[in-house]
Parts: sequence; C-alpha cells; structure tokens
Amino acid sequence: MTSSPSLLHREVATLYTDHHGWLQGWLRRRLGNAWEAADLAQDTFVRLLATPAGQSGLQAAPLREPRAYLATVARRLLINHLRRQSLEQTYLAALAALPEPQAPSPEQQLVILQALQELDAMLDGLPPKVRAVFVLSQVDGLTYAAIAEELGMGLRSVKRYMAQAMAECILLAP
Repeated sequence: MTSSPSLLHREVATLYTDHHGWLQGWLRRRLGNAWEAADLAQDTFVRLLATPAGQSGLQAAPLREPRAYLATVARRLLINHLRRQSLEQTYLAALAALPEPQAPSPEQQLVILQALQELDAMLDGLPPKVRAVFVLSQVDGLTYAAIAEELGMGLRSVKRYMAQAMAECILLAP
C-alpha cells in the first residue's frame, strides 16, 4: 500500500495524465453535460488525493485496471451528484407549488436547500438499517413499534438505530 503522500500524489498525477480525458468523456456520456462532467472528473481525482494513504486502493505498482478503478470512484460521485440534483429539483418543485405569500425568500431557499443537502449527505453516510429507521421515524412519522414491525426487527434495535442516527445529526449540527 502507498504510505508516502508524495508517492500517492505521483500515482494520482500519472492516472490524471493518462486517463483524465477518458474519464471526462465517460462522465459526459452519462450526464449529457460537458461542464458537470469536467467538474466530476476533477472531483474524482481530488477524492483520490484526499483519501488517507493506504486506503485509496492505489499501490506502488501500477493498477491493473486503472479505468475500472477511476470509473468506480467517479460512479459513486455521480450517484451523489444525481441524488443532490434530484433533491434540489424536488425542493424547487415544492416551492413552485406554494402560494406566493408563503414562498420563502431566495436567501431562505438557499439555506433550506443547503440543509437538505447536508441531511442527505448525513443519511448517505449511515448504515442502511440506521438510515431506514431514521427516515421511517422522521419523514414518515411512524412510531418505534410500527418501525420494528415494518422492518422485522425488535423495538430495542429500533431504539439503538435511532439513537445512532440522532447522534450523527448532533455531530453535524453547527
């Protein structure tokens, strides 16, 4: 595994030089937008540089399938990007449906959208069972007993998962 930051930087630089154009084209075909593709291609390489040494999957020896590796990293970023985009579109559609006097100001809209994106990122970081319990409780309004029945788990597990989700929310609170 890579242990030296400078070695990691050289490996990423080599990947960038050899495969950036391919990755950007790969993303452009999926997005249909060259600007977003360029941003996500850059984000892919930034993600590689930001990953702690030894956890990036890069090794001192060249990757056997560098494009598959880059596509995997980029696909995860693409999924997050599309999810945020969908969340934003849903929010904007809900705003458009509000009568004019009830619509929040543009500044309030931005704050709400940022909060939704932070919540989405937090939920994405939770284990699937914890996320399911949190969403069923906080979005669908189910009781813990109803969640336990819905998910086929004990009430004690629901409480534990909810505590874990709430702890994560508290850690993210400003």
